[in-house]
Amino acid sequence: MMRRRPSDAARHLVEAWRARGRPLVVPGASTRVWQQGEGEPVVCLHGMPASSFTYRNVLAGLAARGLRGVAFDMPGLGLAERPEGFDYRWSSQALWTLAAVDALGLRRFHLVVHDSGGPIGFELARLAPERIASLTALNTLVNCATARRPPEMEPYAHRVVGRLWLALTNPLTFELGMRRIGVTHAVPREVILAYLLLLRGNDRGLGMLRAIRGFELTAEFERRIRGHLARRPYPAQVLWGRWDPGLKLATTGEDVRAALGVSAVCRLNGKHFVQEESAGEIARLVALLAGGQPGESRHESARQGSRSETMPPWK
Repeated sequence: MMRRRPSDAARHLVEAWRARGRPLVVPGASTRVWQQGEGEPVVCLHGMPASSFTYRNVLAGLAARGLRGVAFDMPGLGLAERPEGFDYRWSSQALWTLAAVDALGLRRFHLVVHDSGGPIGFELARLAPERIASLTALNTLVNCATARRPPEMEPYAHRVVGRLWLALTNPLTFELGMRRIGVTHAVPREVILAYLLLLRGNDRGLGMLRAIRGFELTAEFERRIRGHLARRPYPAQVLWGRWDPGLKLATTGEDVRAALGVSAVCRLNGKHFVQEESAGEIARLVALLAGGQPGESRHESARQGSRSETMPPWK
């Protein structure tokens, strides 16, 4: 039997993933949603340059633990619509996300955020804190005013250079970048190429360029989300791919930990896309938090210090 090429296997992965989801109509930009399992809903927000495909194994892990995993593609990315006139600022995407969970009929839900899905999710939680049952942060950021895009992503933020850079992105260069920052060599090549296919979508990646330009790197946005996280009424935890060379555990991870007021960052195996290599552990820890483990107060976390360990951070 002839072995399939990685590019063919990647297309098969994308089509199989598409078939598992269903359309979701949301004002401004309709999308596709994936749900797996029964029980309390866990909404998983992805980052860039990615899509809900990143959470495919996490959804299965949540379902195996009696929860209902929910993920949908954000505007401009994956299998969502990519309207040119959409407002891609994080604050606007938070409003769009609120409309998406409304369209799904979710009144209260657990929230998992990753990468740029973090600031969007934090703003969503600020807008509707009574609807958040718990929050899990994965390799994300709160230092919006001082954050810088990774060097690999910076060219895409420019209107003219971004198109040229996108045109020069090929499977080899994309895989090299993903191996360096996103995933280890344990992740098959066809999975990485599936990320590239979903990035390009039906507009050759122009939606991603708009989404990158929408990064709300302002002091005002940071002030809002930090203010809410300092007063959050729900339990939270921070899980981190320990080998992420971009959003580093010692700096960005500790900043997120301090903003959420938990005592520890739980270190997981993996780089930036930690869901690829620690999906089962993420699902386990989300299920523990969803099962009623208490979140820590800021007073408790200040007294215990800023440890990083592999035990659940609310222990």
